[in-house]
Amino acid sequence: MKRDAAGGVSGVEVRPVFVIEDGARAEVYIGDSRAVVPSIPECAAGTVDLIFADPPFNWNRAYDKWDDALPEEEYLAFTYAWLDVCVSALSPRGSMWVNIPDDWAAEIVVHLKKAGLHMVNWCIWHYRFGQNTQARFISSKVHALYFARGADRTWNPMEVLEVSDRRSIYFDPRTESKRDGTPAGMRLPMDVWYGRYWGRIQGNNKERMPDHDNQLPEVYLERVVRACSNPGDLVLDPFLGSGTTGVMAHALGRRFIGVEYSDKNAERAAARIGRGPIRRGEGPQSTAIFSARRAGPRARAGNGGAFSEDPESAQGVLPLAGYRVKRPLRARHRSGA
Repeated sequence: MKRDAAGGVSGVEVRPVFVIEDGARAEVYIGDSRAVVPSIPECAAGTVDLIFADPPFNWNRAYDKWDDALPEEEYLAFTYAWLDVCVSALSPRGSMWVNIPDDWAAEIVVHLKKAGLHMVNWCIWHYRFGQNTQARFISSKVHALYFARGADRTWNPMEVLEVSDRRSIYFDPRTESKRDGTPAGMRLPMDVWYGRYWGRIQGNNKERMPDHDNQLPEVYLERVVRACSNPGDLVLDPFLGSGTTGVMAHALGRRFIGVEYSDKNAERAAARIGRGPIRRGEGPQSTAIFSARRAGPRARAGNGGAFSEDPESAQGVLPLAGYRVKRPLRARHRSGA
């Protein structure tokens, strides 16, 4: 990694402050993304293949320099401005993801639809440790909004498959002979994302960056980058933060551009991109939330006895803490009731 002393915004010329050239080129710019993104040649030309944005939520967090307690109208004006410059940067087959809480999800969806983007999925990132409160139900999710420039978008479903519940729980023989081109026993992830390594990045997590309390898990960005871009494609993150998008994009052979408002965060993120991910390529996981059932004679016969009688070792099942659920009792019918 090297630092360009001439980096930052100066008139209409903008140059990266940090450049990582080990493998696919990664560039980090410092400044306000509303001004920096349109000044980057690849963005101005509309050649960005994938955008992932995790903007400030306006929750009054202690960011290094950014004011995270703007009046609502000012925050929405800021949001619409950065959304517009990102939309302009997208290539014809490009995709855009926005990680955002309940507070602003609806406004962003409406704005992007008006901007002409096509909504592909409204996904949910679910985690188990929400902020405790007695005033309402505890929040345990963030919205992962998936938009594309058009129907002809980059899409790699086979890169992000997971173990099907039909294999990991029910031992259903039909999932072992799929006819849609999906490998036996596998499926695309559902639109609610959770599981091993998908929780919030707490203080004792190996991925945790010091002095950064709003960090996404690497598996989240690995899924997005694998599914919506190809090696050599260009990925943009207008709010680099701790650098997770850049870490996974660079590790997976994508060119990367990150923009960060804080020079301190930018330097740390660039160093992290150079180090690479803590976790990568863990392989297909099961996200089943129920215990595996025992395979009956029909299931074993239909699959050559391949299924295990041990629910915890059967076909890649990874039991998740807190999800041990007993089967419900059957209600007995009483005549005359």
